[in-house]
Amino acid sequence: MKMNSVIGRFLQSVLVVAILAVLFAGCSKNLTANTDALYVPTTSDVTASATLTDLQAGRSIFINSCGRCHNLYSPESYSASNWKSIVPGMASMAGLTTVQASQVTKYVSRGK
Repeated sequence: MKMNSVIGRFLQSVLVVAILAVLFAGCSKNLTANTDALYVPTTSDVTASATLTDLQAGRSIFINSCGRCHNLYSPESYSASNWKSIVPGMASMAGLTTVQASQVTKYVSRGK
């Protein structure tokens, strides 16, 4: 009976360590974001609703925040309206501010 107790405590310890590892790891997967497919905003991308500063900030946030948790989709992967429904939920999980979420949305939707 003593052996079962030792094995039980060992298994409990392993489970606790595994749970803590998942909790502390969060989104720090150390993914290397492939940014080659991501456009770099220029003045020709500016629209009535998206300044060059917004687009550049959005790209940076997209790479550094979104790319922490998963591989990045190119902005062309979804339509502007799709991005506008995707980004808010993801921004919440990434802890982005409203301004940051807006900048990411402007970037991925190309200011539309």
